[in-house]
Amino acid sequence: MTDDAALATEIAAGAGELLLNIRATEQGELYGRDLGRRGDHAANAFILERLAAERPGDAVLSEESADDPGRVHAERVWIIDPLDGSKEYGWPGHVDWAVHIALWQAGRGLTDGAVAQPALGAVYSTSDHTAAGVHEPLGRYRPSIVVSGSRPPAFIHDVARTVGADLVPMGSAGAKAMAVVRGEADAYVHAGGQWEWDSAAPVAVAQAAGMYCARIDGSPFEYNRPHPYLPDLVICRPDWAPTLMAAVSEHADAPTDSARVAMARAYIRSLLSHDASHVRLAEDAWRVENGQRTGSSGIEIRDRLENGAEYRPIRRVRDLTFHEWHHDVVARFLLDIAAGRNETITVSVTEHFDIPAGDIRSIVAIIEPYAPNS
Repeated sequence: MTDDAALATEIAAGAGELLLNIRATEQGELYGRDLGRRGDHAANAFILERLAAERPGDAVLSEESADDPGRVHAERVWIIDPLDGSKEYGWPGHVDWAVHIALWQAGRGLTDGAVAQPALGAVYSTSDHTAAGVHEPLGRYRPSIVVSGSRPPAFIHDVARTVGADLVPMGSAGAKAMAVVRGEADAYVHAGGQWEWDSAAPVAVAQAAGMYCARIDGSPFEYNRPHPYLPDLVICRPDWAPTLMAAVSEHADAPTDSARVAMARAYIRSLLSHDASHVRLAEDAWRVENGQRTGSSGIEIRDRLENGAEYRPIRRVRDLTFHEWHHDVVARFLLDIAAGRNETITVSVTEHFDIPAGDIRSIVAIIEPYAPNS
């Protein structure tokens, strides 16, 4: 039987080859988000088929599949992101996208994994320690920190000034982590929202290569949790970790969302962005608005968020607050909606989310006229 690290490497490479073929053959017909989704779904199907054939008794946690709550009791769980950086994948010429395959084992944590960067022709594995690059000695040059190009941590500019580093925006968590592993960057810092599949394989490979890996508060990573929200990380060359973590501790004082609030916030963001890629909806999810059923499946709700004419006039979400207890989240906010050429109306919205596990199961919305002086 192929060992787990070799299997992860083989599957990541195969999914990467599939993604390159799709990108080459369909880029003229599909663009941006649509091309990313095509690649995501195809790579997910390929990976699930291989794991089912090679490790039929193992559980799987995938970004592109409905969550099975029973996985938290499994001894072995594969944590996968079939296409990390789907936005970059959909843009011609971008190489900062990746395939993540990691294995978590009860009592041992992350044990094996691989990160493929297909556009670079590279696969990095927990068993391939020669993949680690050599960092220049500290003090000989100005260090660099790779960060998300679209949502870098709010505190990262203060951290960079404190440690005298340059910030380098880049897509894909896997691409950023592997830049540190190769010695092309000195650290990767993220805060404000990620999921287990975003970091599991990059962390597994980086740890095997001798990099320092931790949450931004210095605590260790925990995977295969009931809610797969894991919002922050630091991956860093080990000799720079004390200095960098001291600066992060000094400046990173903003609280992060809980797992359930993060899921509700992603849904509300999609009202404006019309992109529901990051909205976790159960297959049988439903939505009711002012007593009327407006969605009877996760697919239908997601399609309405992205293509529903009722969401197009929304111009702003404001005064957003969350209240959470047990597996319920209530969001209250105001929506500014275009009502004419130069007219805007405001409505008050209360949305009750039922999130028993890793997906939103139901949404009950009450929409009322906004009376600011009432």
